Amino acid sequence: MLEFEWPWLLLLLFAPLLIKPQKIVVSKPTKALRIPFFSQLEAAGLTREGSTQHKKSKLLQALKVIAWVSLVVAVSRPQYVGELIEVPISGRDLMLAVDISPSMKEEDMILRGYQVTRLDVVKSVVSDFVDQRKGDRVGLILFGTQPYIQSPLSFDTVTVNTLLQEAFLGMAGRATAIGDAITLAVKRLRDRPQNSRVLILLTDGANTAGEIQPIKAAQLAAKENIKIYTIGIGAEEMIQRGFLGSRTVNPSRDLDEKTLQEIADTTGGQFFRARNTAELELIYEGINRLEPIEQEVRSYRPTRSYFHWPLAVSFLALLGIILTKLVAPKLQTLTRKTEG
Repeated sequence: MLEFEWPWLLLLLFAPLLIKPQKIVVSKPTKALRIPFFSQLEAAGLTREGSTQHKKSKLLQALKVIAWVSLVVAVSRPQYVGELIEVPISGRDLMLAVDISPSMKEEDMILRGYQVTRLDVVKSVVSDFVDQRKGDRVGLILFGTQPYIQSPLSFDTVTVNTLLQEAFLGMAGRATAIGDAITLAVKRLRDRPQNSRVLILLTDGANTAGEIQPIKAAQLAAKENIKIYTIGIGAEEMIQRGFLGSRTVNPSRDLDEKTLQEIADTTGGQFFRARNTAELELIYEGINRLEPIEQEVRSYRPTRSYFHWPLAVSFLALLGIILTKLVAPKLQTLTRKTEG
């Protein structure tokens, strides 16, 4: 919607009406009379051409009107005001740390009737969780041998989800650096408001790489008032078939539940165990209840100023007035001299 920032200035459009108009004297066109010294009189400014002067006067009047109207419109600051946009101002800061080490390719989970890898289940469940966190700043850390920021904290949950779906096994190395992942999250969260710092760490193994031990990293997080929810994922039983028959194995034998529990206890969070897709969904629903979304928002209407367009028109009209008054007569005189 087009509006004016200072609409009362539009009253200046009527200001020229307060000035007493000057009477324009236009000589009637007469029959041409050959005068030998006509060119000298014209050069001295002692002659007029009725019709030409009349057209010139009309043109100048039109240019003056255009220049004045455009100038008044420009100083009134025309601007386009967009639709109302709401921006959250007090959401939580949720950092998600997801293990993408090769062990996450274990196909011990069921999703929509199909046996899939652990990472496939994590992508599906975490994607729904992120979609529900409108108003929160959500970030994503992927870790293997090393952690890295896949997405910084952002209100753009669509992009966070896209980057999560693009993650693939082994892209961060073949080991598991839980301590380094927590330390990286601490660096990103410690400058955020104290009452909103939350890390949700998901893994299927134990710390096998990195420079910082998980418990030491958890202590650093606790000093920064960062709450950590830890999730251990992976089934406890799985049937493997071979040449000698089938046997039941525990695909989660490497999961370090004790350390994950201690990390959560140190930071005031909770440890969750997800043995299947349904349990993982319940865990994220539980975290949603533990960390409710804050709804305080600020609204605004985007504006775009367009004063430069009428200002440019006014400038061109003034330029036309100058050319008409100064340059055109000289060109006309020069043309006549050439013809004479």
